[in-house]
Amino acid sequence: MFLYFTQYQPPNPDWFAIVIYDKRSNERSYPQRYRSLLEPHLRRFYLDELDGAPDDSLGIGIVRLVIESGNKAREFAKTLINKANEELTDTLIQRKILEFIETIIVYKFPNLSPEEIKTMLNLNLLKQTKVYQEAKEEGKLETKLKMIPILLELGLSVQQIAERLELDVEEARKTIQEI
Repeated sequence: MFLYFTQYQPPNPDWFAIVIYDKRSNERSYPQRYRSLLEPHLRRFYLDELDGAPDDSLGIGIVRLVIESGNKAREFAKTLINKANEELTDTLIQRKILEFIETIIVYKFPNLSPEEIKTMLNLNLLKQTKVYQEAKEEGKLETKLKMIPILLELGLSVQQIAERLELDVEEARKTIQEI
């Protein structure tokens, strides 16, 4: 922590550290000389004691997934994926959350192939959703727009660039003006 404070010099003097343990019995003790410094700033969470936490939180659900076992983890992961698809409107955040859930399941079921995990979690269905398709198309458009300066340097006309990239001529022209 002190190395972080020295290197980055955060502007806020109040700080908190979060330590997540799987169970209270695995908590380690700190030397006496550090306790007075840590006590007001250290927050501890025990995954096996999250039963009293609200079930409607996606974040707590993901943390709970870490301690779930077997078939219960499979079903719980599916529930979290549905919740993420329903609640998250930002496609980038949604994709990152889904990847994180998938990563947790990969570690829980090391004997399954990536395809088996995608099938188990119905992640292949995600590619068929409107949100996924729109994000994919948006990514393709960004890639095409990044190609315009390169094609200009090669001496292609606006018309040729638009044809090669399958873009509207006006869209290509607008991008060129922004360069």
